[in-house]
Amino acid sequence: MKIIDLEPGDPRLAADLLPVLRELRPHLTADLLADIYAEGHPQGLRFSAAYDDGGACTGAAGWRIVANTVDIRRLYVDDLVTAAHTRSRGVGRALLAHLEERARAAGCRLLDLDSGTHRTGAHRFYLRERYDIVAFHFAKGLH
Repeated sequence: MKIIDLEPGDPRLAADLLPVLRELRPHLTADLLADIYAEGHPQGLRFSAAYDDGGACTGAAGWRIVANTVDIRRLYVDDLVTAAHTRSRGVGRALLAHLEERARAAGCRLLDLDSGTHRTGAHRFYLRERYDIVAFHFAKGLH
């Protein structure tokens, strides 16, 4: 398995990463992803893609390094998804290990993420990977 970071404008974002990312974020289109990345990249947004030995994208992660008063510096995972047909084959674990290495190299004190309350399979995975449930996340839609 090979994990690479994709920069804005990289054609693999739409061709490879987007089909996997849409399993988690079905509302995304190629144009919307490009717009979000163009705006988010200066704010620290990055995307990493996991490729199998045959060159197929099997996992995607959207992440950013954030400075804040709580942890000083953290790597926050916006998106983490493994292609459905490749789940339970180590792709998610490899992506998290990649992100942990990035976090340590950047001097982060924490790697964290949010997971929707309905995603119980993902919760089991995170708990197996030794992540703790440390907070409630509150949100208010502003439509």
